[in-house]
Amino acid sequence: MNRFSVWMDRTTHWIGQFNSFLCLAMVLIGAFNALARKLGHSFGLNLSSNAYLEIQWYLFSILFLLGASYTLKADEHVRVDVFYTRLNPRQKAWLNLLGHLFFLIPFALVMIWLSWPMVMASWNVLEQSPDPGGLPRYPIKTLILVAFILFGLQGLSEAFKSIRRLRHKEAA
Repeated sequence: MNRFSVWMDRTTHWIGQFNSFLCLAMVLIGAFNALARKLGHSFGLNLSSNAYLEIQWYLFSILFLLGASYTLKADEHVRVDVFYTRLNPRQKAWLNLLGHLFFLIPFALVMIWLSWPMVMASWNVLEQSPDPGGLPRYPIKTLILVAFILFGLQGLSEAFKSIRRLRHKEAA
């Protein structure tokens, strides 16, 4: 359990660091596209492209999807803190364990199961954007599966850490 948690936490941390570079790339591409559109309009040229808009959209999607597991690892996800802050560490460990086992992990599994047919259909036709100059859609749709797999695995890691906290408290 411990080795899995360490491995998953490191993987999630690396993905979070990678996401920070993607965020910068998204901002730069958006700024470039806006400038290209304005300059092109001023000179009567078309310097903008749907591909720039779509790559910006893809990068945002990657940030959002991969950011879920990183946010979970950092314990920065949304919860009802009105109740949670009043709990002692043992109660928090129990609440986290139950939440991960009965809500987060099943949710991730259901999302993987529901998104699988859509992703496979997209790959079967090598789905492309309908917009002129648009990008392929199947890689970004695949990321939905990857993100929920990572989210579920990080949830499992968090559940293991809660179990470890509970065992440590019992041994003390």
